[in-house]
Amino acid sequence: MRVLVTGGAGFVGARIVERLLQRGADVTVCSRAPGAAHDGRRTIAADIRDADAMAAATEGHDTVFHVAAKAGVWGPRREYFAINVQGTRNVLAACHKHGVKSLVYTSTPSVVFARGGIDGGDESLPYPARYLTHYAESKSLAEQEVLAANGIGGLRSVAIRPHLVWGHGDPHLLPRVLERAKAGKLKQVGDGSNRVDITHVHDAADAHMLALEHIATAAGKAYFISSETVQLWPWLNSVLERAGVAPLTARVSAGTAYKAGAVMEFLWRMFGIASEPPMTRFVAENLATSHWFKLDAAKRDLGYVPQWTGDKALDEYFAVSRRGAETQTEAMAKATA
Repeated sequence: MRVLVTGGAGFVGARIVERLLQRGADVTVCSRAPGAAHDGRRTIAADIRDADAMAAATEGHDTVFHVAAKAGVWGPRREYFAINVQGTRNVLAACHKHGVKSLVYTSTPSVVFARGGIDGGDESLPYPARYLTHYAESKSLAEQEVLAANGIGGLRSVAIRPHLVWGHGDPHLLPRVLERAKAGKLKQVGDGSNRVDITHVHDAADAHMLALEHIATAAGKAYFISSETVQLWPWLNSVLERAGVAPLTARVSAGTAYKAGAVMEFLWRMFGIASEPPMTRFVAENLATSHWFKLDAAKRDLGYVPQWTGDKALDEYFAVSRRGAETQTEAMAKATA
């Protein structure tokens, strides 16, 4: 099996690559900055916005994991659509050109987010007519095109929707939470009762592998994936406690946060401010409302069973983080000795 992984040097993509190598696959990592090749993998420096580069990268592969994307809640619409929509179209065109048989696409539950919470949603949820972020809208269009491509030219395609992926190496979620909490800039939004799905990166990678293994059954479908459903704010306080940071006491109502987000978005756009606003409507909704999903379809079709939950997941996160910090400190000490 020859496999191309777009975004294979990223947080989720790198874990997928590791699992493929463990299974003896012939792996090519496609990334704008893939780094040095090792462990038997090849690396290709290519931008998914470049159709010719993607066609060249895909040649000779029978399977593609399309993980690369522009994430985040703020930024120019043209960038999100160039990377997430046109980039995906380039990947699909390359798959059709070179007869790729299987395509596993990394999507997101954000494709079904509008306003209001989601309690126990499943894959029958529709795509909303309007979105609060360019990210969600662009990923929705991309997912729809991936699923519509299923069966064309022998291609089998499936979409995986992991929610709030975290774990060691997480470049966004917990590092940002810890940074803001230490700076005294993090407040609880809403009454604190909202429940959300979180997905450990190991479970996210395993779900992608299961999608490939069961693609005959899964083809043409999208699947919600998570490790566990938690009360968001108590869970975050448990993370802060382990990190030696004081628990959150400051609060802001959901309505106030949403209005503040709307005002900030307006001002940031009016004045052309490139940095992300301290609050957006999308962030306010996600911090104050419930977003959790049933995993019945993934369990039935993929045999998916979460492995990384509760204390086990947190223990691993902080143990590995401490080892990494100690190694970095030792390296700096040697460098200055």
